[in-house]
Amino acid sequence: MPIYVQHEVLGRIPDVFNAEAIWQAPGLALFSRRPLLRDLLERSPREHKGRAATRCFSHVTLMLPQEEVDDDYHLTRGARARDLAQTLTALHQKDFGDLLGGDQVRYDVAGTSSLAPGEIEVKFGHAVYLPAADEKILYNVSVSRDSAIWHPVCPIYPNQRLALIGGEGGEASFVASGWPFGPDGAILIINDGPDAPPVVQMRPKDAYECRFDPRSGYYTIKSLREAPGGSPRLMLKIARTSAAAPRPQASAAADTISINPVAAVRDVQAAPSAGVAAKPAVWQSRSGGGAAPDMTAIPVSHKPANNAGESDATYAPVSQQRVSLVALAMPRLSRYRDVGAQAMELPFSRALALCTDGRPAISFVVDAADELYACTAEGRQRITAPATFTPVDTQAIRVLAAAPQMADRYRAVVCLAQPVGASVASGARFTFGRNSPMLAALRLLDSPRFLKRAGDANTASADRIGLSRNAFSFEATAQGYKIGRLSASQALFHLDDKLEFVASIGDAGNDAPYLLPNGHHLVAGHYVLRFDA
Repeated sequence: MPIYVQHEVLGRIPDVFNAEAIWQAPGLALFSRRPLLRDLLERSPREHKGRAATRCFSHVTLMLPQEEVDDDYHLTRGARARDLAQTLTALHQKDFGDLLGGDQVRYDVAGTSSLAPGEIEVKFGHAVYLPAADEKILYNVSVSRDSAIWHPVCPIYPNQRLALIGGEGGEASFVASGWPFGPDGAILIINDGPDAPPVVQMRPKDAYECRFDPRSGYYTIKSLREAPGGSPRLMLKIARTSAAAPRPQASAAADTISINPVAAVRDVQAAPSAGVAAKPAVWQSRSGGGAAPDMTAIPVSHKPANNAGESDATYAPVSQQRVSLVALAMPRLSRYRDVGAQAMELPFSRALALCTDGRPAISFVVDAADELYACTAEGRQRITAPATFTPVDTQAIRVLAAAPQMADRYRAVVCLAQPVGASVASGARFTFGRNSPMLAALRLLDSPRFLKRAGDANTASADRIGLSRNAFSFEATAQGYKIGRLSASQALFHLDDKLEFVASIGDAGNDAPYLLPNGHHLVAGHYVLRFDA
C-alpha cells in the first residue's frame, strides 16, 4: 500500500520552537546527525523521476508537547508558535523552491499530550492538507458505530485531494472515534472537486466491505476478518456543507449527500404558527371514589365528550380483516407541560422491537422542549427527521417527519421494524381507545414506563396523552373501513398507504362515518394504524 502520510517523531530537540534546530542539524557531520525535517522531506518526495525528486510536499503539520504550547499561549499569546511556522515556511521555500511546482507552502503548529518534552511529531504526505485562510469547507466527515450517535472526524476542503482516516497509533491523517479495525486499516476519501461526488475506498481493500446506502446517506464498512463477537462495523457519513454550492446531480450509488429515507415523505416539519401560543394541557384527576373513568390529558381548549362506544359482543364476526400498528407518533410534549410531562422514551431491543426492560439497542426520546434525541450505548445526540438508523445489522428503523398538518401535535413518527397486527371481523363495529378491550394488544405504550413526569410521578399510562377513553369506532366493509369519531377532543388523521397526509377527520359519527380505504392509515394518539382488507 502506498504511504499516504509520512509520520515521524523527532527527539532530543532542546527548544521545540527553534525552527533551525527542527529543519537541519548544524555542521557537516552527515554520518552522525539525526534525520530532521529537511532530510525527511528530501527522502520522501511527492514526485520523482528515477532517483531524482521532481516535486516535494508543501503542507506540513507539526505537533509539539501540549505543555509547551500552553505556556507559549499564556506568556506570548502564541507568538512563538506563529514565528516557528513562518520561519519553517521561509526555510522550506528557500531550500525546495525549484521543487514546489507553484504549490503554496503551509505549516500548522498544534499541541498534543502524547509527546514527551523535547519531542516533535511531523506529518506530511499525499493525504496531509492545510486549508488556505479563506477556504470554505466542502464536506464534513463523521463516523458512528450504531448510526445514531455520530462523531465528527474531519472537514474536507474543495482543493483537498485525499483524506486518510484511521485509529490511534496508525499512520492516518485523521483519527476516528471508536475505530474498530486496528492500526492497519484505513478509510481513503478521494475528492475530485465540488462537481464530482467523493469516492470512498478501504485500505487494504481485500480486508473490508464498504457499501453505500443512498436512502440513509452513509457508508457501512465491515471487516471481512472473523473477530470475537462478530465482525466489527463502522458507519461513515460525508455531508456536504450548506455553504458549498450544490453540485450537478450524480448517481445515487456514489452520492453521499443525505437522502430522505422514504421518497414519499416530505422533508418538511412545520412548527406551530408563529405568534400563536400553544394551549396548556390539564391532567384530569379521578373523582368520586374511583367510579368514574379517568380522563385524557388534552389541551384545555378541547373538552372531552365521553360518548360510549357500542359493545363488541353485540355482533357476530363474518370475515376476518386486519388492523396493524405500523408506527408510533411522538407527541409535542410542550402541549402537555402542565401535566408534568418531561420526556417520552421509545426503547427498542436488538431485534428492534419495543422493549420495557433490559438494555435497549437504541431509544428515541422527545423532551419537554420538543427536541428529538437518539440514545445508544455510545451516548445521546439530537436528531432531525427524516432519518434511518441501523443499530444492528439485521434491520433498520426509520424516523419520519410529521406532516405539516400534524406538526402542531406531533414531533416525529417512528416506524416499527416489526408491525404488530390483529384480526377484526367484517360487518361489526368496534371501538378503539383507552377503555376499549378491542385492539388493546396494539396499544404498546399503555404503561407508565414510557412517560417521564415531574417528581418521578410515573403512575399514569403514556396513553393518557392524546388518546381518549373511546377515541373512534371502525367497521370493516367491502369498500374500506367506516371510521366514526367518538370524542370531540380526539384528533384523527388519515394517511395514505405511503404514510402521506390525506386529511384531518373532523365530524364523523356513526350515522355519517368517514370512509378509510383499505391499506391506508389512521393516526390516533401515539398510534399509526394500518387497516387492511
